[in-house]
Amino acid sequence: MPPIETLVAFTIAAFIMNLSPGPSNLYVIARTVSQGVNGGLSAVAGLAVGSLIHVVAAVLGLSVLFEYSPLAYATLKICGAAYLIYLGINYFLAEQSTEPVDAVSAKQTYGKIFRESVTVEVTNPKTALFFLALLPQFVVPEAGPAAPQFLILGLIVTLSAIPCDLFVTFFASRATQWMRENDSARKLQDRIAGTILTGLGSYILFAESR
Repeated sequence: MPPIETLVAFTIAAFIMNLSPGPSNLYVIARTVSQGVNGGLSAVAGLAVGSLIHVVAAVLGLSVLFEYSPLAYATLKICGAAYLIYLGINYFLAEQSTEPVDAVSAKQTYGKIFRESVTVEVTNPKTALFFLALLPQFVVPEAGPAAPQFLILGLIVTLSAIPCDLFVTFFASRATQWMRENDSARKLQDRIAGTILTGLGSYILFAESR
């Protein structure tokens, strides 16, 4: 196990990373704007599971593959950006419905959000970069095998992201409550969500092309 001072420093770095604007919290905002708090919470749960997949990849040594293969990392960023654009376009193409959503269809909707959120986080270049760049810096050879240390550090990243994403969810829900009380604003909600996702994906693709 890494020294306590190392864990404290890493936890601070993890909180800073999770609070800074990036694909994950912007995705939570987009989902909260469109589907409300429950949609945002579904996204938070999916992002947490996606983060755990990054942890498993690091423990298994897959992070080394990305570190020494720029092409693999570039492919990850392009795939993630393309998926965000795909989700954003879906918001613009979605048909507007004035009918209330019943409990069964709501569960299906939130389940789909959860699955999509897992994919978004797995292909999130910011998360991948964080694992590749910072995790190795906090592994102490004298503290024992690297794999358990990667596991502990990775879990810190995942656990510290949850309160940050919850804050984003409830902040976004309050900021957009006025739209939910106005039926004529439903279309605007989808436009906002679609713009956030499409713009974010386009920015990543543009940055990668440079």
